[in-house]
Amino acid sequence: MKKHPLRSRKESTALLIVLTLIILSIAYLEGQKVPIDSLNLEESIIELDKTQVADEKAKQYSPAVEILKPSGFMNTDDLPINIQQMIGERVILVDFWTYTCTNCQRTLPYINGWYEKYKDYGFEIVGVHTPEFEFEKEKANVQEAIDRFGIEYPVIQDNDYGTWRAYKNRYWPRKYLIDIDGFIVYDHIGEGGYDETEQKIQELLKERSSKLGLDISQIPTGIVDPDNIVARSTSGRLSPEIYFGGSRNERLSNGNVGQLGVQSFVKPDKLEDSQLYLEGDWNIHEEFAQNQTPYSKIFFPYLAKDVYMVLSGEKPVRVKVLRDGKVPGEFNGADLDNDGYMWVDEERLYKIISKDSNEGVHTLELIIGEPSLNAFTFTFG
Repeated sequence: MKKHPLRSRKESTALLIVLTLIILSIAYLEGQKVPIDSLNLEESIIELDKTQVADEKAKQYSPAVEILKPSGFMNTDDLPINIQQMIGERVILVDFWTYTCTNCQRTLPYINGWYEKYKDYGFEIVGVHTPEFEFEKEKANVQEAIDRFGIEYPVIQDNDYGTWRAYKNRYWPRKYLIDIDGFIVYDHIGEGGYDETEQKIQELLKERSSKLGLDISQIPTGIVDPDNIVARSTSGRLSPEIYFGGSRNERLSNGNVGQLGVQSFVKPDKLEDSQLYLEGDWNIHEEFAQNQTPYSKIFFPYLAKDVYMVLSGEKPVRVKVLRDGKVPGEFNGADLDNDGYMWVDEERLYKIISKDSNEGVHTLELIIGEPSLNAFTFTFG
């Protein structure tokens, strides 16, 4: 039987709509960076014993979030830990960090100080190491950083961003405080707020002692004041973080932004403030740029007190650093020698300028003696 022409058109249209929706759904799911089985985060929400929790607290705060899809555990003898097992016994600080993050590094002396001061009074810290770069997923690299920074509390490797996404986090560093009843009662983004955070820790430890029938007067008072803290610049003007990799190199001014592969760069006559310039042949990868020719150069006019770079190399690479065409001298960072040279032989954050005047723009020049330097970022303080 021949179909009615109008019905055929209606059926064809409906079929086309259904097929379009299916294709769009597939395209959407394929485009997500999170595996489909990771999108359901209900398993990360901790079920609390409501009979022990005041109704007003339950209405005011969100329940704690569990560690989700960890890649490894450090400072735990490789034994797994979770948040659930600590609720009702300890006050917990969850700290999101990654070891090449300048801002994170500046918070660590305070966090270490809090752990040492309060660990015997019902306080626990769980460091969640969520990497920004692929090499930060390597356990040996993270362990070296833990040892270098003197971290003694448990650290979770969050290589798949499971816990990061469960907390709906977007920042390095970020701190969450979980009280004795299992609620997230405090949240701080970035550096600073150290006195406020410590006072909150003391308040929560006193609440814990009261609930457990312990002596509140035993909780330490005062404020941790670590030695040798590198203060962040208080100037309102500061160069932004600069990325070399094609996925985020928006400030690459003398090349094709976002283009992967080898490009040949020529230094222009005029350099704009806080813009990145390369010289020589560079292979642009997603996360980093790698020089292909000896004596390739990096130029960056900056405004900051301190200048850091995330660098690595396929082999040790010697780099000459100049500030306004001269050896930095009194402004040498910790990784430079007296002649302005540094060796890049690890995958980490390097400090190349220290305690600059932070007055006016200065031009940074790096001369890379051999190929195979991997440049990831500039960061400033």
